[in-house]
Amino acid sequence: MTYLSKTRVSDQGDGTFANPILHADYSDPDAIRVGEDFYMTASSFGHIPGLPILHSKDLINWRLIHHAIPHMPLPGYDKPQHGNGVWAPSIRFHDGMFWIFYGDPDVGIFMTKASEPAGEWSEIHLVHEGKGLIDACPFWDDDGQAYLVHAYAHSRSGIKHRLRVRRMSPDGRRLLDEGVVVIDDPERHPTIEGPKMYKRGDYYYIFAPAGGVEEGWQTVLRARHPFGPYEDRIVLKQGNSPVNGPHQGAWIELASGESWFMHFQHKDAYGRIVHLQPMTWMDDDWPSMGEDADGDGIGEPVLRAPKPNVGNRYPIETPATDDGFDQERLGLQWQWQANPESGWYSLAERSGWLRLYSRRSPESASSLYQAPYLLLQKFPALSFQAGVRLDGTGLREGDSAGLIVFGYSYAALILAFNENGNAELRLLEGDTEKQAIAWKLETSAPELSLRVLVEPGAMCTFQYSFDGMHYESVARPPFQATVSKWVGAKVGLFAQADREVGGYADFDDFTVTDVPR
Repeated sequence: MTYLSKTRVSDQGDGTFANPILHADYSDPDAIRVGEDFYMTASSFGHIPGLPILHSKDLINWRLIHHAIPHMPLPGYDKPQHGNGVWAPSIRFHDGMFWIFYGDPDVGIFMTKASEPAGEWSEIHLVHEGKGLIDACPFWDDDGQAYLVHAYAHSRSGIKHRLRVRRMSPDGRRLLDEGVVVIDDPERHPTIEGPKMYKRGDYYYIFAPAGGVEEGWQTVLRARHPFGPYEDRIVLKQGNSPVNGPHQGAWIELASGESWFMHFQHKDAYGRIVHLQPMTWMDDDWPSMGEDADGDGIGEPVLRAPKPNVGNRYPIETPATDDGFDQERLGLQWQWQANPESGWYSLAERSGWLRLYSRRSPESASSLYQAPYLLLQKFPALSFQAGVRLDGTGLREGDSAGLIVFGYSYAALILAFNENGNAELRLLEGDTEKQAIAWKLETSAPELSLRVLVEPGAMCTFQYSFDGMHYESVARPPFQATVSKWVGAKVGLFAQADREVGGYADFDDFTVTDVPR
């Protein structure tokens, strides 16, 4: 079923689109065309399920169709792994199969593959062990030889500003040599990372961002041999546009001959949102991206452009955010903070409702930041409101459940039962190390509606209603949402037990709409 956001839509309906194409934290995106279809993936770090798979017919209208990692098989993922896990994946189609490679900064380079992107993906395979090996991209040459280019995480390896190309077995399962460092130029291209390797004509190209996520630029390297020597050119930067740090993504060539470049923009609490730039190849075989507004030979991001020429028109759609909890599975937009356990939730116990069973935090946790059972999704727009119906009848003494905006700092509007067995509506605020009740209101109603209004700048106002129509704002200043480790703020649900487990909370109709004016 086609889903259309009630907040922000890129497709303008007149043959043009507005950037970003996704105002959501699909960090480090990579995309490919296979026939008439486009597929995208992105970093998922420690969130589960991981490695999102999105599909489009025109590069503008996207649907989240699957995750390649439903359960992380590595040790430690019973607890949150903030900032660890899946970094900067690359998706490719080769030999009739879809392939994804990514670097785990603490383990090494992994690969998974599938015959159908919405089907079952193979369990992740460790291609090459090594601490600090990240941002891996495979490349299969015309002569059957295979290569892999990757970057380094300075925090794990002590190496920075460097890209390396290595030979790889054609089956993608192992690297064959130490390869060659193809660029190490900290003066001109500091923090170069996220490489993507392509071939066009007589040249091998490596598209790679440099300069850091907030203020960086897009660099392109080219050579006549996979191992170089490579020459380089900056092809995209912010310039006079409002789009900071435009870099890291994918070159996609259409059947019509058009070229496009997908990249992210780091936008504070909203995370790394996704843009699409028109791209042309110049007579000298260098790419030109966006618009060269100041004539310096380097492109700048455009905010609006004609849609890609894919030879047809397709329905306008966006990744889903709403969930009526009336299906057999949770909506694909939801992710947990760790590998979920079967006892965390049920969609069958109460038809049309999500039941979250109250869970206890790990013994070492001093705040919800280390709680694995938070059910979260990405911020979908600059401004929006997210609401849900909560029935707390099943909560026990010491239990709490509610709606949370999550990051390094978080706030949650919760229904809780105190030591006297009385219900209280509370605003809980916390960070990575502590939390405290910032506001509370006694109530006798165990069923109510909760919502949060997120306005530009990610300023959040929590509200509640006992009749589902008339809302009151919590008497506190707006909460400033923040990023977490490498990811934007998220919004979602949870149920927690401070004492004995066994209680539960039921949620109905999680909806995301425009902020009322």
